[in-house]
Amino acid sequence: MRFFESSWNAGPVSGIALAGLVLTMMAGCAKAPPPAAPPQAMPVQVQPTSLNSVPNSDTYVSTIKSLRSATLQPQVDGHLTRILVKAGDAVKPGQVLMQIDPLKQVATVEAQQGTEQQQKAAYQYNQSDLVRQEQLYKEGIISKQAYEQALQSFQNSKAALDSASALTNTQRQQLAYYQIRAPFAGIVGDIPVHLGDYVSSIPVDLVDESGAVLAHSNIYFVSPQVDNGLQGILAKAPIPKAAQRLRNGQIVNTRVTWGTSQTPTVPILAVTRVGGQSFVYVAAPQGPGYSAHQVSVTLGEPIGNIYPVLAGLHAGDRVILSGIQFLQEGVPVQPLGASGPPPHAGS
Repeated sequence: MRFFESSWNAGPVSGIALAGLVLTMMAGCAKAPPPAAPPQAMPVQVQPTSLNSVPNSDTYVSTIKSLRSATLQPQVDGHLTRILVKAGDAVKPGQVLMQIDPLKQVATVEAQQGTEQQQKAAYQYNQSDLVRQEQLYKEGIISKQAYEQALQSFQNSKAALDSASALTNTQRQQLAYYQIRAPFAGIVGDIPVHLGDYVSSIPVDLVDESGAVLAHSNIYFVSPQVDNGLQGILAKAPIPKAAQRLRNGQIVNTRVTWGTSQTPTVPILAVTRVGGQSFVYVAAPQGPGYSAHQVSVTLGEPIGNIYPVLAGLHAGDRVILSGIQFLQEGVPVQPLGASGPPPHAGS
């Protein structure tokens, strides 16, 4: 009986050990699952950020007023070399009041005169050659094609001479602007410039509420004192005669351009706004490809269909223009139209 009990107990132990061995072998033969496929890069249109001339301007509310007196302004830039009148002087129509240094313009006129003389010499030669070729053609010595070539050369040289003559005349007329003359008889009022001053004009645009330009002009006078009634500084600009839509007393917005600078720009459609902050997506190098990277930008006033970027972008950044609503940070993208080769792995 003891032997029977001992043999019966050993059976189950061996069965358990065998089952453990079978499970171990089955676990060792199982294969690991395949790795997940990387996400597919989304094709997007991109545009490299470039530097463009962006005007630095401010907009003010202005009033148009008719003037009985005439304020003279230079139509050219240069250093003031002579002031021939003083406040209170009586002047006649056409009298020279001031002289701007004309040396640069004189050199331009002389250079253009030289070009005109070259064109005139070519014209005279082709004119004489045409007479000879015409006679040879009538005698049957040369072909009609040779005669027509001479005629074409003559006509081309005549057109070139006419163009050079017109440009010389234009440059001579421009030279006259370096003398500021009285438009009519009168008394000289304030003279706000001094000898040696560099005179120029400040561009200004008159715009309506929608931003459309009504007229272009130039500021010729800026008061050195603050107007207590206006709480501002008085500036004056003449209204062109072509601006017939403007009336005396009309209130308009005036956009003064102080200068231009090379500034990155982006299309308006590339900009998204989140919580009052402006963002753009750029195609940033990642491994062997690109991924979408959201960049916070500071924008200036829109100019047409573009925004000047005051901060956040640099020249050459690939700004994404399409599929922006489907983008998130780090999403793989395939730039279309990007300049330059794709980045190397690990860059």
